[in-house]
Amino acid sequence: MPKTHPNNTTSWSYTIRRYAVFFIALAGGVMGHEVLASGAAEGGHGAFALTFLWVAVLLLLAKLAASLVEKWGQPSVLGELVLGVLLGNLGMVGIQWFEPMKHDLVISFLSELGVVILLFQIGLESNMAQMKSVGTKALLVAIAGVVVPFVLGTYMFGPWIMPGLDPNTYLFLGAALTATSVGITARVFQDLGKLKLKEAQIVLGAAVFDDVFGLIILAIISAIATLGAVSLGTIGWIAAKAFLFLVCAIVIGQFAAGWLGKIFSKIHAGVGMKFTLAISFGLIFAWLAAEIGLAPIIGAFAAGLVLDAVHFKYFKDPHIVSDVKEALKERVDDPTRQAIMRVMNKHSHRHIEDIIEPLGLFFIPLFFVVTGMSVDLHTLKDPQVLLVAAVITTVAIIGKYVAGFFAGKDVNRSLIGFGMVPRGEVGLIFASIGLGLGVVPDEVFSVIVIMVILTTLAGPMALNVMLKRMDEPSTT
Repeated sequence: MPKTHPNNTTSWSYTIRRYAVFFIALAGGVMGHEVLASGAAEGGHGAFALTFLWVAVLLLLAKLAASLVEKWGQPSVLGELVLGVLLGNLGMVGIQWFEPMKHDLVISFLSELGVVILLFQIGLESNMAQMKSVGTKALLVAIAGVVVPFVLGTYMFGPWIMPGLDPNTYLFLGAALTATSVGITARVFQDLGKLKLKEAQIVLGAAVFDDVFGLIILAIISAIATLGAVSLGTIGWIAAKAFLFLVCAIVIGQFAAGWLGKIFSKIHAGVGMKFTLAISFGLIFAWLAAEIGLAPIIGAFAAGLVLDAVHFKYFKDPHIVSDVKEALKERVDDPTRQAIMRVMNKHSHRHIEDIIEPLGLFFIPLFFVVTGMSVDLHTLKDPQVLLVAAVITTVAIIGKYVAGFFAGKDVNRSLIGFGMVPRGEVGLIFASIGLGLGVVPDEVFSVIVIMVILTTLAGPMALNVMLKRMDEPSTT
């Protein structure tokens, strides 16, 4: 007998409704394309109307795909990525409905905005206090988790299994192998109630450092690919520039954020102003990073590191304030009055990431779907590409697993190693930037995406088994 869903429906009927959304969206895309194509050709509002349709279809399908893979215990990013791969390759079976999306500039812009918001959110979750608290072990694991995969991909297995490519291609391949998805790993530990484990704290802390190191590497190789600079002096300057930008952004931003928060709260102290200030902060930092020759996502990440709830202590939700004032007019004793005030303060100090989250729910899935649509499955007809993908995936797993042994002997090093394996969103960002710069060929891009998919599956599966075994009573 099927399980009952919380909304008093069976899981079967709930699943059927999900698939109904899929077919409605698909039918809307097919029917609307012919109707609106003429308006698009004539220009004006018709062109935007067609884009509105594409965005709606992509979001509906992305949500459906994410929900289905989450039902199977996998992260939502995997569903969005696989959906993009499928949509982008329907032309192989004669279905051309989704081809225009690949070349729509508005969708491309929304996708780029999505990745900026994603790195802004990662920065918000990766505060400086957390980086300090995890200690030396997390830092050592992070360094090994970046250096080992990068060397293996760039200087050993990349040139060995794919000879004759541009040196910049190997650099981007190695960079993609350095990433660790803190979100995917954290979700596994959280679902099993193991976030307070020492190993979990080391993994999550190392993933934070990974983000910083990875973004600096990205800045270096992007500049090398763009400028053709390969001298040690130039590389050193790029690394120093990225490091100085992060440091200056954090130091200056810490002061500026509180100062700006106080000023803007005098104009309006509601959530709308709080949201506007936060997202503008992230976008301005992204622009500043681009102005000095770094990737915009580095600036967005730095802005996220800077912002904290304390910078918005002057903001209050006017609706909550009004409700509390009305409640305080009643005859209540002092403990009750204090409890009400604590609730109000907790709401007004709610971390900014909660307010940014709905924006991410809109834009971020578009980035993953569009990235997946860039994968050309024709390249997988070549057995050599599949072999390369298998080797690179193995290298990706080994490179992070080895990093776990740098955590010391007093912890479960295998658990830490597998916790670092999922590449997730950051690996895709590196690959898509290389593709955009023209230094990552379609075949290599497909290999990286396959690696991301397989490591995103392998890491959580291994963690799930190992963590559950820890709960089993010993038979010895």
